[in-house]
Amino acid sequence: MYKNMGRIKRTVEEYMVLTLATFIMVIGIYVFKFPNNFSFGGVTGIAIVLSKFLPGTPGNITLIINMVLLVLGFLFLGKGFGIKTAYVSILMSVSLNLAEVWFPMEKPLTSEPVLELIYAIVLPAFSSAIFFNIDASSGGTDIVAMILKKYTKLNIGTALFFSDLLIVLASCFVFDTKTGLFSLTGLLAKSLVVDNVIESINLCKYFTIICEDPEPICDFIMNKLNRSATVYDAEGTYEHRKKKVIITIMKRSQAVELRNFIRQTQPSAFIAITNSSEIIGKGFRGLN
Repeated sequence: MYKNMGRIKRTVEEYMVLTLATFIMVIGIYVFKFPNNFSFGGVTGIAIVLSKFLPGTPGNITLIINMVLLVLGFLFLGKGFGIKTAYVSILMSVSLNLAEVWFPMEKPLTSEPVLELIYAIVLPAFSSAIFFNIDASSGGTDIVAMILKKYTKLNIGTALFFSDLLIVLASCFVFDTKTGLFSLTGLLAKSLVVDNVIESINLCKYFTIICEDPEPICDFIMNKLNRSATVYDAEGTYEHRKKKVIITIMKRSQAVELRNFIRQTQPSAFIAITNSSEIIGKGFRGLN
């Protein structure tokens, strides 16, 4: 029963995060991307280009294309991915359509295209990184990118770049040169932001602690921080004194607590702290 309650709680929290990230993406797309015709990839980029030739609005075209690509997500990426992606894709498409009705924008929000480009890049890229981190996607070419990542050795940023490059090239012929260059800049920056945000979300601290009395430190790690550690014997090469080496990994907020505790209780201990965003194992990421 407790396991089921825990699973339900995690699912609710996950979908709350997906919902918030989706609304952040909608703001970036509708307020900053659509009015400026920034077509740096994605289904929304395709929609901006096609809206110049088709009667539908960018929001309507986004909805239609996303529904088609969702089928590919179910086929190639599995049911679990498809359900979360379907939720995000439908929520985003409906929100864009409602925004066009409730908050029509006939011109850009400001007269500063560079400033608007920054927001058009950062907000959707931040949301995409959150989606990827919990095995979901905003739909569209993100699905194509995830398929490429699964069946090739490309990372997500590179996969997004290649899947969106064709859309940017098309925008250069549809709009003026300035818009095309802005779109190309957005594409290059987006792939970098996605990878960096994912690494930042998953960033953990790897501790190597050399001390003489490991018990208080291990007790603090296990009982206060709810983490585990590995202890083994060592010997200093200078005085040949027996030492203990503690190895542990934890989140950044926990790392601050541990570092302060060691400084207060064992100031002579030697501490080496390194960053890692690829921790696989119990308590972190699963092997799959």
